[in-house]
Amino acid sequence: MNSTTGGLYQAFAEREARGNSASYQELAERVAEDAGLRALLDGLPAAKRQPNLLFSAVRHLGGPVKDGYPAFRDWTVAHWDEVAATTLERRTQTNEAGRCATLLPLLAALPQPLALIEVGASAGLCLYPDRYRYQYVGEVEGSAEEFGAEGSPVTLECAVRGPVPLWDRLPEVVWRAGIDLNPLDVRDEEDMRWLESLVWPEQTHRLERLRGAVQVARAEPPYLVRGDLNATVRELVAQVPAGATPVVFHSAVLAYLSPEAREEFAATMRGLPGHWISNEALSVLPVVERRLPRPAPAGSGLFALALDERPVAFTGPHGQSLDWFEPLDEFRPHDGFEPLDGFGPRDGFGPLERSGA
Repeated sequence: MNSTTGGLYQAFAEREARGNSASYQELAERVAEDAGLRALLDGLPAAKRQPNLLFSAVRHLGGPVKDGYPAFRDWTVAHWDEVAATTLERRTQTNEAGRCATLLPLLAALPQPLALIEVGASAGLCLYPDRYRYQYVGEVEGSAEEFGAEGSPVTLECAVRGPVPLWDRLPEVVWRAGIDLNPLDVRDEEDMRWLESLVWPEQTHRLERLRGAVQVARAEPPYLVRGDLNATVRELVAQVPAGATPVVFHSAVLAYLSPEAREEFAATMRGLPGHWISNEALSVLPVVERRLPRPAPAGSGLFALALDERPVAFTGPHGQSLDWFEPLDEFRPHDGFEPLDGFGPRDGFGPLERSGA
């Protein structure tokens, strides 16, 4: 097995596809052992050999990903020039609105109103946490809460553990913007078809959720800026309206940067006003990883959710779960918010440490 490309596909099969997509698990396992297809992949830049990018490119071009490995391999090899061109043109810009369910408890606790700035925004679907409905399901049978925007075409479901601080209404968002190297336009059908290609074959619920979130965003298309995250995030924070709390956030983005670029971004964020919410794989931000109160289950693929580099929970990569750590004494929801019955502590909240605006 090629120690780089083969290992990448084997790790994807074991850590990400297993239990989530039988089709992608099979394809990744077989690619890992296929010297011929690996040789084609090795002709691409390292960043373009990602399993999800290859499989999405094949789907986008009309190739088979659910008919078994022989059909996939034959089609991919026969159409390799088109597949390679698509991987070079496109990025793994999975825009999973479900992650808003794991961000919401933090957003609701910050001083309102909020100005949201998403790094790696893709089409900006995570910039609308106030336009979705939410269903949080606890471990105890019958412990569930649903609330959110009335009439929304999107309901985000999330399994919760621990003292998750959930509040009785949505945060107030008065300004929203996003940064991406290649922003996607919710009004562009080809861009949206690419987003649909990034949803894994068996996950029809995610496809339905994506289409609903696109409907929400099209009603008020987001302000998205093409640019380098370090330079552009400063510019956007400077544009935040007076009286609003700047909140910079990102999910599954910094893993695509070098360790040096991640540290540069962290240094940038430490010098900006407002708050920084990160939702990344455990090892992506070393400061967050060192501060974890306990290790995540081996092979779980969970992310670490952190506020200003302080970890608060483990999260499912697509927002499907939220495992909150101990209550944070410095959390205080903004005026008028009350905890929902059965979720999170009712008392003991003090002022947040960082400045709002």
